[in-house]
Amino acid sequence: MAKKHRHEAHEEHTDESWLIPYADLLTLLLALFIVLYAASTTDVKKFQEMSQAFNIALTGGNGVLESYKSLDSQTPNSANRDNKTDSSEAQSDARSQDLTLQQLIQKEQENLEKLKKQLDQYIKKNGLTSQLQTKLNQSQLLITISDNALFSSGSAVVKPNSRSLAVSIANMLQQYPGYEIIVSGHTDNEPISTPEFKSNWDLSSTRAIRFMDIMLANKKLDPKLFSAVGYGEYRPVASNESAIGRSQNRRVEVSIIRKYTDPSRKQNVSAGISRP
Repeated sequence: MAKKHRHEAHEEHTDESWLIPYADLLTLLLALFIVLYAASTTDVKKFQEMSQAFNIALTGGNGVLESYKSLDSQTPNSANRDNKTDSSEAQSDARSQDLTLQQLIQKEQENLEKLKKQLDQYIKKNGLTSQLQTKLNQSQLLITISDNALFSSGSAVVKPNSRSLAVSIANMLQQYPGYEIIVSGHTDNEPISTPEFKSNWDLSSTRAIRFMDIMLANKKLDPKLFSAVGYGEYRPVASNESAIGRSQNRRVEVSIIRKYTDPSRKQNVSAGISRP
């Protein structure tokens, strides 16, 4: 009788090796979403922490969920509080800077007003009202000197009795150091052509330089802050159609340029350039 072969029942085990790459995929997807969330915010610190969580996932370490939870604990409210704090500090710094600027502007205004007062007193004391004028505006303190107070017609040599004027102005400026000084020469539109001066450009610039030379004889003034320029006939303050207008256009100007300007005021003009 044939033997019956009994086949032992073998328990079949389910192959679960697929779980490993599946778990890795889920981990990477979680890390990806974390990074995308971090990139959508403006909080740099949060983004860095999200990046660390991503590195943990890539290196196969533990604690991805823990990192996510720690990041999630930084609620929008706390982030908003941080942003508000930073904004408040920035506004406080801006107010402090504005206050400092306003103080500097106020101090400079006081100094220039004092200097203008000294100049006006000198003009009145020496009977120069018709030959000198001062004007303080938002860009400069402007001293205007008629050419006949300084030079003979067609000449750039400062008259001997007028040299004291340049010396006096220099002595006053010495009391207020640090300002840029521009000395500019101007003529009327009558052409000039001499062996010494080929044009009004030559005459106006040479007059400005000669007047500046006398001022810089004061060694307490800084030459680096001085410059001389000639505008010829091209910056008139009056019409050249009359003798009076032409005499007003023939002048030397000394501009004391402000160091500080108020941004809220829009009346600034180009430094050292007089307007009609």
